[in-house]
Amino acid sequence: MKLYVASRAPSPRRVLMFLVEKGINGLDLVDVDLNALEHKGDAYRAKSPLARVPALELDDGRVLTETRAICTYLEGRHPEPNLMGVDATERAFIEMADRRVEWYLLLPIANCVRHTHPGLAPLEQPQFPEFGRSQGEKLRETAAWLDGELQRQPWVAGERFTIADITAFCALEFAKLMRFNAGQQGFAALQAWRDKVAERPSAKA
Repeated sequence: MKLYVASRAPSPRRVLMFLVEKGINGLDLVDVDLNALEHKGDAYRAKSPLARVPALELDDGRVLTETRAICTYLEGRHPEPNLMGVDATERAFIEMADRRVEWYLLLPIANCVRHTHPGLAPLEQPQFPEFGRSQGEKLRETAAWLDGELQRQPWVAGERFTIADITAFCALEFAKLMRFNAGQQGFAALQAWRDKVAERPSAKA
């Protein structure tokens, strides 16, 4: 199988961390040059019509896009170590946590960076800096909520490391482009959790 990724982009990094945590090897990694707009070309659009990374091309030629869908497929093929829930109840609560950090943490960060960072101007036209700054403020609201969660539990979804921690970590790492630092913003629990995840081999891969 081929996994199409892009360096420094948060969603491909989520899948790459997931692979390391699961101990999955053997995928052919194909780097897509976003700065060269390779993802907008006909060859890549034939695989990912919405021109997004990551994309997983299966052995039969079909292509899975969307990070969560790719991880669901990989979890099904490699059930252990479990990162998405062992039964219906745990799966639902882990997905809730993962969706929350995806939609209310990662998305505002991505919108802020895309619309305020000059380096991303070629990829985001037109840029709307005022919208980007407003998204940065929304990030702080979610960070305050997540900090509260991590004051009462060790991981984003509860008592163990899951896919929700991968999503939240990649989001905070991408937030460096908007100069967001949880500890400096007063979110001590969030910063301590981030530093703990950063020590995992998957975060360093």
